[in-house]
Amino acid sequence: MKPQISPARVEELLKKSGAYLDGHFELRSGKHSGHYVEKFRLLEKPDIAAELCAAIADVFRNQGIQRVAGPALGGVVIAYEVARSLGVTCAFAERVEDKLTFRRGFEFAPGEKVLVVEDIVTTGGSARQVVQAVREAGADPVGAAIMVNRSGKPLDLGAPAIALMDLDIPTFDPDHCPLCADGIPIYMPGSKGTEKK
Repeated sequence: MKPQISPARVEELLKKSGAYLDGHFELRSGKHSGHYVEKFRLLEKPDIAAELCAAIADVFRNQGIQRVAGPALGGVVIAYEVARSLGVTCAFAERVEDKLTFRRGFEFAPGEKVLVVEDIVTTGGSARQVVQAVREAGADPVGAAIMVNRSGKPLDLGAPAIALMDLDIPTFDPDHCPLCADGIPIYMPGSKGTEKK
């Protein structure tokens, strides 16, 4: 399983959409980084999102996928668009306390072949939780696909996984962050979208 789209093309789309950012960022994991990929800059541009989602769908087109699932919030758009490209249904998992689970009446057939999708992963925690939620729903998570793997490590998501692009972006523990040591203001991207005081 190898994407036909080149990493160079994915990088070009990241830059074209304004998704690849330089600065000083606090990630959801609590670690710090000098770079950040803002998924919503990709997802707000349907032509770019459609090209990347079609590239994911193409990898799995002949594998009998019956449904595509992703985590809310960004994974909803990706699951929908990959499912549309494959001509199958989609579902999304939502966080209930600390666990991603399927709500809103999503039901899976026993053994239903599900592709789990996610946008940008650092630790892969959300994607792994969706894979587990698919299993708990009685379906079969036959694969996982990520737009950008920014961990610098091979994907370990609990199902065979591919990434359209792998980025090795260094992250730092807050106590040993060279950007903090240099006094560079830190920004909390994502839903918070604020400069930290």
